Amino acid sequence: MATITLTRRGRIAGGVCAVAIVMALAVGTRSLNAVVLPGVVALAAGYYQVARLSDPSVRRTGPADGAVGETREVGLRLYGDTLGEPVSPAFPALVSDRLDDGFAGATGTTGTTGETEPIATTAGASGGVSYAVRYRRRGERRLGPVTVTATDVFGLFERRAVIDEVDTALAYPACRPIPAEFRRRLSAPDALGVGRQREEFDRLREYARGDALRDVHWPSTAKRDEIVVKEFAAETDRGRVSIAGETVGDRAGDDGFAGDDRLATATASLAVALLDDGVPVDVALPAGTVAADPGQRGRRTVLELAARTGPGRVAVEDADVRVVADADGARYELGDRTVDFEALTGTPAHGPAERGERAARNAGGAPGARSVPGAPSADRRATEASGR
Repeated sequence: MATITLTRRGRIAGGVCAVAIVMALAVGTRSLNAVVLPGVVALAAGYYQVARLSDPSVRRTGPADGAVGETREVGLRLYGDTLGEPVSPAFPALVSDRLDDGFAGATGTTGTTGETEPIATTAGASGGVSYAVRYRRRGERRLGPVTVTATDVFGLFERRAVIDEVDTALAYPACRPIPAEFRRRLSAPDALGVGRQREEFDRLREYARGDALRDVHWPSTAKRDEIVVKEFAAETDRGRVSIAGETVGDRAGDDGFAGDDRLATATASLAVALLDDGVPVDVALPAGTVAADPGQRGRRTVLELAARTGPGRVAVEDADVRVVADADGARYELGDRTVDFEALTGTPAHGPAERGERAARNAGGAPGARSVPGAPSADRRATEASGR
């Protein structure tokens, strides 16, 4: 329900009119009517203008799902009583969109205040406004409700209406770059205990760059327009990596991030890196289990699971890689080897990925990358960490 209140200007105007009326009654000065009458008329007209307004409808567009640290655009458009009707151009309006604490607003303020800075727009001129938000915590984030504050043309009264327009967006954990040496150890033919036996024929598939000539299936190739190669059971199984993640303890770290935040980042970083290498993965987290193949759909499946996962354990005993996280960090367990996530990537297992991305560019020798003489590379850090 909308509420109508006096603005600061309206309170001053009302106070002046009240004082003038008292003075006129006490002293009998008719000249004060020149102050009282216009003031009363303005107050009455202003109240009538905002009182006859109906609450607008609001439609929000965006923000698109994204990773922690990324910025997204949000659009708000005002309509009349029902969506599609133009809003009245008779009044200016101030629009405020409420954000939860997983966002940082356009001014850099977080949702701890419960609301973004007001975003001003003149209702009826365009009916819409847009602003930018930044994801600061993973998970399902909430936007709304929307508060629309309309004023009369004199700025004496304001009508505040809370519109129950609520939407959600998903913030993925920011992925850190995993060194190539570490990834190769996982996807190598003998890394996960799978032999290179070629006796068991599995299926035929289209030729891919790097396939051996001896694997070409000539009878099938002769019947088709493309080259067909044989794939063996050992080769089919070799590429899939299973990852199981769990948390230990439920306290938050000194930085405010709990073990499940670090678990989500460490698991998503490894799974997405392997998918980008063309390696399919099976991921088990407290929130569920997914089987993902290389490609955008597989990446999204893994990221959505990591975004929604909470603390807990998983009933998976034979995973190739086990991710264990607590309030102090995360680590990868590969059989009898343990690799610290922060030592491997050079970044903590939470928050935006800017530092990790810079580390990845520098490790890869990107143009303009700077290196510190004598400092170990990302691949050397992986080798040293995995040897602990």
